Amino acid sequence: MGNEAVVFQSSDPFFSVQTDGSIFAQGEGASLDEPVQFKLTASGPHTHVWETVVQLALIDSPSSQQNENEVTKEEGKVAERKEGKDESQAPPSVIMFSGSGRNSSKGLRRQKRDWVIPPINVAENSRGPFPQMLVSIRSDQDKDISIRYSITGVGADQPPNEVFNIDPVLGKMFVTKPLDREHRSSYHLRAHAVDMNGNQVENPIDLYIFVIDMNDNRPEFKNQVYNGSVDEGSKPGTYVMHVSAFDGDDNTTANGMVRYRILSQMPHTPIPNMFTINSETGDIVTVAPGLDREKVSQYTIIVQATDMEGNLNFGLSNTATAIITVTDINDNPPMLTSRTFSGEVPENRVDLVVANLTVIDADQPHSPNWNAIYRIISGDPSGHFTIRTDPVTNDGMVTVVKPVDFEMNRAFMLTVVVSNQAHLASGIQSSLESTAGVTISVQDVNEPPYFPTNPKHIRFEEGVPAGTSLTTFSASDPDRLQMQQTIRYSKLNDPADWLSINRTNGQIVTTAMLDRESIYVKNNIYEATFLATDNGSPAASGTGTLQIYLIDINDNPPALIPRESQICERVNKNVHGVNITAADADTDPNAGPFVFELPNFPTSIRRNWTISRISGDYARLGLRYQIYLEPGVYEVPVIVSDSGNPPLSNRSVIKVKVCPCDEHGDCTTLGAVAAAGLGTGAIISILICIIILLSMVLLFVVWIKRREKERHTKQLLIDPEDDVRDNILKYDEEGGGEEDQDYDLSQLQQPDSLEHIISKPPGVRRVDERPIIPESQYPIRPVVPHPGDIGDFIHEGLRAADNDPTAPPYDSLLVFDYEGSGSTAGSVSSLNSSSTGDQDYDYLNDWGPRFKKLADMYGGGDDD
Repeated sequence: MGNEAVVFQSSDPFFSVQTDGSIFAQGEGASLDEPVQFKLTASGPHTHVWETVVQLALIDSPSSQQNENEVTKEEGKVAERKEGKDESQAPPSVIMFSGSGRNSSKGLRRQKRDWVIPPINVAENSRGPFPQMLVSIRSDQDKDISIRYSITGVGADQPPNEVFNIDPVLGKMFVTKPLDREHRSSYHLRAHAVDMNGNQVENPIDLYIFVIDMNDNRPEFKNQVYNGSVDEGSKPGTYVMHVSAFDGDDNTTANGMVRYRILSQMPHTPIPNMFTINSETGDIVTVAPGLDREKVSQYTIIVQATDMEGNLNFGLSNTATAIITVTDINDNPPMLTSRTFSGEVPENRVDLVVANLTVIDADQPHSPNWNAIYRIISGDPSGHFTIRTDPVTNDGMVTVVKPVDFEMNRAFMLTVVVSNQAHLASGIQSSLESTAGVTISVQDVNEPPYFPTNPKHIRFEEGVPAGTSLTTFSASDPDRLQMQQTIRYSKLNDPADWLSINRTNGQIVTTAMLDRESIYVKNNIYEATFLATDNGSPAASGTGTLQIYLIDINDNPPALIPRESQICERVNKNVHGVNITAADADTDPNAGPFVFELPNFPTSIRRNWTISRISGDYARLGLRYQIYLEPGVYEVPVIVSDSGNPPLSNRSVIKVKVCPCDEHGDCTTLGAVAAAGLGTGAIISILICIIILLSMVLLFVVWIKRREKERHTKQLLIDPEDDVRDNILKYDEEGGGEEDQDYDLSQLQQPDSLEHIISKPPGVRRVDERPIIPESQYPIRPVVPHPGDIGDFIHEGLRAADNDPTAPPYDSLLVFDYEGSGSTAGSVSSLNSSSTGDQDYDYLNDWGPRFKKLADMYGGGDDD
């Protein structure tokens, strides 16, 4: 129909469009003194919309060609939302530089006003051919001088380079390759005009290039699988989940406008379209009732996203999966599988499962909507039973928690109701199947006899004789409904073995005298345990405790405390004596207060000692005034009487140590020893003995040390202590008399050096010199040789000594005194005895036979 059905609309009220597409001025306000730009919209008969931007400006030179005089019009690519096809681009426009403002050779020229250059629209993904011309740029001075054109900016001389270029002579600008709007949607370039010398002839022009979008991107879901949930029984319109897709195309055009729809639903129960999706937002909601988890627990939905506003013919599509889980609500009450249950329980048993209740519930297993809770609402007023839930099977386990008695109740009729842990959903009523009756039969067992009074308390005085009947300790049999059983008694625990029990009637008789002061009596109570056994099958027995409270009698005399003490030999004004008391195994009134007195015999007791009462339980024992006793230990008898009826007395002896005391009344060390029974002379004798003993020990140690030192100084070939042989020791050898005394005494002098020994030829040595060669090492021989090897031992030692030049004995020089050369002392023989007779040697006769020779020589008197 052409343009007849198209309605044009202008955003500028001073410019409008006719039906044929012509733009005309309307009213006096339509002025082109300055560039004008407005938006033009075209609407089709089926609400299809086209848009473009129109820019109008006056051309400066009226003598230019027709297309230069016409209003420059740059139309952008019109994107048809319905068809999605590119409109054919208008012929390239001519863009004139504004006035440069400089004077020409012909005189002053009018300066042109700057004006807005319309943007250049280029469709993305164009198929060419390339280079494709976009616009022609001219300067009105190109008629006078030669001008060169250039462009700068991103896409020209900046990365990405050479996307746009310009003919430097003709000023035609080209695009060299297809553009991608998703990579870059616009470019800002600047056009320059210079002369041949590079001088600027025109001001730079800003060029804006917009990339027109094409539908070249499919919608992409953020996830391929979406998970959502909805409660079962939800009403229509309940929100379930949200899905979303992204389209890389321009979302202000139909290319990037995504619409959603549901392609399929699995399963189709109860209807195929239980859900719907908002086509613009992607929200999924319910559209029909009937969601039941027990029938369908999960739905799988295929969702499609299509651009071009959902146009299936021209739009691009993609799909995703939405999994919707139907969550459980407590819309199914638990139902017991039977209206009646039964069980058995033995009497006197606890923590025993006696019946099992089974239940079914269609809700989610092991959830609060499924977990069962059982309650007993009647039939057990005493609380003998409880019902516990099995966490695995959900069964109810009837458990006895309080023992039952067959003689009291032979059966129980319980009414049980079951419910869920969570409350039932609104509108769901509990069914009759949630209530049942439970019959529990009680089984009779042989119960042990029991003592009605346990423990049993009785009171008796201590000291009752053996054979005394104390009480009858009998038991009862709880099995009253069975045949009467016979009970037999026996003793289970009798610590002191004081009691016996009659086997048939339980009479308690003493077998020994009861003593309250026995170690088996605690807090005046003696305790014994007895056993009662019936003749059932199997036999049962029970225990009973008899507690006998023993009343005290005065059967224990008091005993003196302390039994030993010490006191000063002289009465001290600060210390008057020793405090004494008494101990009585009995209790009040058979114990204190006590009476203390000294006996009349022997008379020395009352003459030397005195006793005075301090209180009912204490007295003081001391020496009489001006009485002196030698230090020592004295035994003082004291008579102590208790307060019993009749009272009991006891003669006790206290050992008192009398000793010398210091000013504080304390015994000195010497006094304590003396008090132990030793005199001063004995003490001194003991101290002297101790000193002598210590001296002997010290001398013995010194002797041992000296002997050890001698052993290390003079070593023999064989240690005399280790040599067990009989040795011949030569103590004297007189030699040959006067003839043997002709020898050189100079040889006895100590040589000044050893040079004469060292310089001797080998093999020549004196017998009185010790060799300077290393001594031989003999093998270690056993200390005690075998008796059969004694001869071999002697010969072996002799042979070793003969062959060893270093082995002693050899003639050695023993220098006892060396006076050095040139001694001033003369010969010993020059010393003559005094002939004056001044010295008397008669005393030599008194020295014994060994000095008789000397006595004859010097003590002869006139014979001399």
